[in-house]
Amino acid sequence: MEKKILLPVDKSRSSLQAVRYAAYASSFITDLHCVLFHVQAPVSLYLKEEAAKDLHVRTQLNRILKKNETAAMETLEHLKSEMTDAGFARDRISLVTRPRELGLAQDVIEYAQKNMLDAIVVGPRGVTGIHKFFDASVSEAILERSQVLPVWLVHGDARSYRILVAIDGSQDSLRAVDHVSFMVSGNKQVHITLIHVTNTARNYCEIDLTEDIDPEFAQIIEKKDRACVDRFYPLAMEKFEQMGLSKEQIEIQTIKGTRRISQNVVAYAEKNKFDTLVIGRRGINKSFFMGSVSRQIIGQVADTTVWIVP
Repeated sequence: MEKKILLPVDKSRSSLQAVRYAAYASSFITDLHCVLFHVQAPVSLYLKEEAAKDLHVRTQLNRILKKNETAAMETLEHLKSEMTDAGFARDRISLVTRPRELGLAQDVIEYAQKNMLDAIVVGPRGVTGIHKFFDASVSEAILERSQVLPVWLVHGDARSYRILVAIDGSQDSLRAVDHVSFMVSGNKQVHITLIHVTNTARNYCEIDLTEDIDPEFAQIIEKKDRACVDRFYPLAMEKFEQMGLSKEQIEIQTIKGTRRISQNVVAYAEKNKFDTLVIGRRGINKSFFMGSVSRQIIGQVADTTVWIVP
């Protein structure tokens, strides 16, 4: 079953980090294909308008565009070599460059959606010369605007076939399970841990509950949380089994929640040395951009790549 990812890249260290993660991912994601995608430097709208009227300007513009394309292809070829040296099959890597049209983040998303790719892989930041390409703001823009495709935000180096999936019983976390099960389908070496941080009255409410909590209220929240997750697990296991993963490859962990669920998840990932953490984009609260827990996890991880699934 073919899987395709898009890597928007430039000459930055973060792009190099992203392609190396993708190369390692190809060792546990069977039949993985990659598009290395470079959005060229913008060309002045005024210059384009003048080129439509003046042959000399048009000639100069074509020269600039050709120069941009040549520079882009050099970058792409270099990163392709990095990927193949790290073990990614050469015949599964495509090189694509486009002039900037809608804006860097939107050009990336439009291409990925139009070509029905399975995920967008980005490094956390990167600066090339005086031009900012995939820096923190661009990565955040891709995260914010990618309402359909999962985004993999690369931190650190991958070293194992162990994947941690944070779940809360929501449809978003079920989609996270669906994405993971599809990407690693049929691989008998992968081990997946589902982690659930119990929902308590204190972490359920956005307001910091400093006073004594009504025991009845606390019991209602915890009972609802247990019921939700109990319904979730059979659905998750069914998806894994449909993709050729056995029950022995799946582990379920429940840990007692504190005020900050994100801290519980990140601490568990770091303590147990997970290289890949998968989270739903919004979770139960359905807030815009991303749920507060997802946003906090992204801000707290240091050496763990996070797959954010809408």
